[in-house]
Amino acid sequence: MALDPELLEILVCPESKKPLVYFPDDGFLFCPESRLRYPIEDDIPVMLIEEAQRLSEKETEELMARAPKHA
Repeated sequence: MALDPELLEILVCPESKKPLVYFPDDGFLFCPESRLRYPIEDDIPVMLIEEAQRLSEKETEELMARAPKHA
């Protein structure tokens, strides 16, 4: 199940306070600014910094290269 578009409009990264990129096929939200990848578990975004995975600059570039076009 996809996340509600209205929810996606208001969610921001808890660390950077910047918008997130939604990867529906992979089931996570990503903040390019802080390079944090937030999991989605049972259709609920886990927006805790300590639960997020911080990606390297290279991983971030690779991920953003395949980001959904509407993101």
